[in-house]
Amino acid sequence: MASLTLRDLSLTYPNGARAVDGITLDLADGSFLALLGPSGCGKSSLLRMIAGLETPTSGAVLLDGRDVTRVEPKDRDVAMVFQGLALYPHMTVADNMGLGLRARRTPEGEIDRRVAEAAEMLGLTRYLAKKPRELSGGERQRVALGRALVRRPKVFLFDEPLSSLDAQLRQELREELARLHAHTRTTSVYVTHDQKEALSLGEQVAVLRAGKLIQVAPPDTVYRDPRDLFVARFVGEPAINMIEGALRSAGDGARFEAEGLALPIAGRLRDTPRVTMGIRPEHVALSPAPAGAPATVDRVERLGGETLIHLRGPWGAAIARVAPGGAMPDAGAATGAVFDPTRVLLFDGASGERIA
Repeated sequence: MASLTLRDLSLTYPNGARAVDGITLDLADGSFLALLGPSGCGKSSLLRMIAGLETPTSGAVLLDGRDVTRVEPKDRDVAMVFQGLALYPHMTVADNMGLGLRARRTPEGEIDRRVAEAAEMLGLTRYLAKKPRELSGGERQRVALGRALVRRPKVFLFDEPLSSLDAQLRQELREELARLHAHTRTTSVYVTHDQKEALSLGEQVAVLRAGKLIQVAPPDTVYRDPRDLFVARFVGEPAINMIEGALRSAGDGARFEAEGLALPIAGRLRDTPRVTMGIRPEHVALSPAPAGAPATVDRVERLGGETLIHLRGPWGAAIARVAPGGAMPDAGAATGAVFDPTRVLLFDGASGERIA
């Protein structure tokens, strides 16, 4: 295990495209970082530089304080799990898992012991003599994890390893990965565009956009206290409600105003003509129209464990997340939308930066 440090790391391709732009990160020994962002944001390029598969244009990669920026991948003592499993179809599960150790001329007895130990942890013991074609997608993914696990590397690197699996298998393997990390406490970096994976697995979540690091924080902080409008929109399902309006000073506080909506805001804030108000669906409630902003129910979306009420009014549109059961409004019904003023997030309408 090892600490991992990235210092002002950048990668520019020959055509001038800047894939990674000056990223600095510090990961303590045994930590689990989820790199989250949309396709093309540079997260896989960043992972490949850590692994040594890409050479940075500038900056440095340090493992336990040692500069490994120009060190060959095989000499970095990191293990990478790719989206493509790359299992050898003619080899058994045991041989696939032990292949990397054989390439390093590890004694056969040690290989057998490590493979058996990893197979026990991953529930693969009864499949060790089988070929990959005899396994399900989830079982093959476990073999790929086992191949990395037997290496006992200083750092695990995961490049969207679950993206090709169905929802149930993804859930199962997320739990498996969390359990494995709790057991091994190996420093891990996990790349994903799936916010559920990032929030459920990462002890810290790093949000990337266009090669830049936007925010690094624990999952709950990224969700409840996003740094800017991009992070607020990207993290959360259903997405955060966004309502355009203006901010007016009012006595000792302020007021967010949109057509048909006036919401008190605590704290002294300057007048801002263009403001985006963000509020999560769980902080929107329904009430008789006089008690809230006038709204009409567009649609009622029943999801089993929760119900989403899609609302529209002169102020814009929003989703309210409510517990299932009880009387639900019908589409087209008039109602009132009540926004919890203590849960409001404000963003500058021009820059998207958070207004403190």
